[in-house]
Amino acid sequence: MKKPSDQIKRIGLIGNNDKAACADILRKVARLVTQAGRTPVTGSEVAKLAREVDLLLVFGGDGTMLRAARETAGLGTPLLGVNIGGLGFLTGVSSDHLADALKKIWRGEFQFEPRALIEVSGQCQGRKIVATALNDIVVSRGAVSRLITLDVSVDGEIITRYRCDGLIVSSPTGSTAYSLAAGGAIVLPTAEVFTLTPICPHALSNRSIIMPLSSAIRIKASSPSPATILSADGQVVAELDSGDDVTIRRSRRAVRLVRLANSSFLEAMRRKLHWRGAYL
Repeated sequence: MKKPSDQIKRIGLIGNNDKAACADILRKVARLVTQAGRTPVTGSEVAKLAREVDLLLVFGGDGTMLRAARETAGLGTPLLGVNIGGLGFLTGVSSDHLADALKKIWRGEFQFEPRALIEVSGQCQGRKIVATALNDIVVSRGAVSRLITLDVSVDGEIITRYRCDGLIVSSPTGSTAYSLAAGGAIVLPTAEVFTLTPICPHALSNRSIIMPLSSAIRIKASSPSPATILSADGQVVAELDSGDDVTIRRSRRAVRLVRLANSSFLEAMRRKLHWRGAYL
């Protein structure tokens, strides 16, 4: 039986062209891939490229990874994010350590880690909408600094009516994104849960809630004004009128990320968030 590394012959390279260092890094990586006896493949259409390769290297930050994950959803092509941006929770390796990371891949020192996607659907301003996200679905106020009202239920049971700036529904992967900044819990990305985190709730008792990933979460906009915005992974999907509602579920599609040997989510937390042990 062939090892997974023996099946990785064609390596796709896709990057964020807005980052000045990206083009030079892509050229260097293409040489490394060629020297290893593999074939580098480039292209501008992420989904098309993913269908043609055995592994897709994504160069950029978390935003680039989110786009690649959405566009390759359900295809099964594994992704490895290479960070040339900021914090980079979704990226598996920094560009400075990519040569060593590639050697691990050639030696088979990695695992494929499935990540759940989430999906929002419903009626917004009289039209049907469907959108997929890897990190989160957010319903929030527009530009006006005024609270909005959201009626939220899970599997048909009412949770509460939130008066807030918005509500974040994050996937396990997305717990370290907007939800964390809003006070939500850190969740292991392989956990089977949603995290519901209100943004600046008016009631001090409103806290982040953990729900099974099998749940159906219904959010109804109840504010005639200001505007209520629906977004997926930071991309605006639609504007909700008062009475519009959407439902968020686990998507039937997923993505696969590459996790290198001797790396883990908790190790990444310690490193990226600068956790240190200390005595009080």
